[in-house]
Amino acid sequence: QLQLVESGGGLVQLGESLTLSCATSGASWKYYAIGWFRQSPGKEREGVSCLQIEDNSTHYIDSVKGRFSISRDDAKNTVYLRMNSLRSEDTAVYYCSADEHWMDARNFCLVQGGRLGYGSWGQGTEVTVSA
Repeated sequence: QLQLVESGGGLVQLGESLTLSCATSGASWKYYAIGWFRQSPGKEREGVSCLQIEDNSTHYIDSVKGRFSISRDDAKNTVYLRMNSLRSEDTAVYYCSADEHWMDARNFCLVQGGRLGYGSWGQGTEVTVSA
């Protein structure tokens, strides 16, 4: 099973950018879906953007389309989330998660947030967007 380590969170101003990294290790990621999920106080964890490794398909929730971009570096076994034009509502703890045999990035994003005991999860990295 993959092990995941996130990095790249921090405090930024409205409209600025951040790039989160999710470094994977421990297994081949060929048949995995990997995604970024976030949780803010009082809210459920939600899938923000996901990537299906084998066919490179991606999914974004509507609120981040056009602002966030998910990408991968196969040489480093790392998935990135580039976040532009950050808004106050993007403030959250961001988690990387991965699980095998998800052939649809969209479904992984929609379902995995509620499956904390399944697949792999990183420790989370905090993103705070201030006015």
